Amino acid sequence: MNTIILIIATLSSGLIAGLFYAWSISVTPGLAKITDESYLVAFQSMNRAILNPAFFIFFFGLLLLLPLLCYLYYQAPAGIQFWCILAATVLYLLGVMAITILGNVPMNNTLEGLQIGSMTPQEMESFRLGFESKWNNLNMIRTICSSLALLSLLIACVQNSVK
Repeated sequence: MNTIILIIATLSSGLIAGLFYAWSISVTPGLAKITDESYLVAFQSMNRAILNPAFFIFFFGLLLLLPLLCYLYYQAPAGIQFWCILAATVLYLLGVMAITILGNVPMNNTLEGLQIGSMTPQEMESFRLGFESKWNNLNMIRTICSSLALLSLLIACVQNSVK
């Protein structure tokens, strides 16, 4: 059963890392090339679209699976599998969840509150200047941390097959 949970967590981690990676290499560079109004409208739309069960299952599922795996794989003395799973857990909790909850979500909520149709071009430009690079930097942190968490889980999986 432990192996199945480890595989599910690794798959989930891969999907989340892939999501952030795709945003970093395609979505945000594409958005950078459009007008301020189009950027704000598109970003609002994508923020609404991502709030769905398919995203929530994997994104929040790791909040349960990773600590559970730490518990399941802990034994004295702790082996490499445990340390890899613990590293993945810390990376995910701090580098993905904390960044998302404390950084990206408040920014997304501020964006959601904009009445874009009643903003002047200068207001749109000003908002975008204060939003875009900060949001992208936070997403890059999530991309790196989720990718490292995935790598840690893959190492744990390989260690599992060595036993």
